[in-house]
Amino acid sequence: MTDYLADVKIYDADADEAVVNKIVKHLGIALRNRDSSLVSSSDPEELERVKTNWIGKKLGVTGPDADKAVEETVTAMKADRTKSRVTFYYLVAKHLDKLETL
Repeated sequence: MTDYLADVKIYDADADEAVVNKIVKHLGIALRNRDSSLVSSSDPEELERVKTNWIGKKLGVTGPDADKAVEETVTAMKADRTKSRVTFYYLVAKHLDKLETL
């Protein structure tokens, strides 16, 4: 099994294990498939799904704030060719100051 917490800690040394576990639980079956466990930052449709389903529905944020959170997360993870969905979602939530609401 992938160590999601270790991957998140690459970007946030103080990552909260309980929050990471909540994201893992939220994603559930999507993490079983390698393709769906990763975020393709070069695919506009993929990023739109992240904005709609994670940021809009789960975090309750839309519009320019959602766009900025995705842009900043893509920039932060640009050196990582395989962007873990758990890490991506964590960083988006952190940027939006929504970790405590998960």
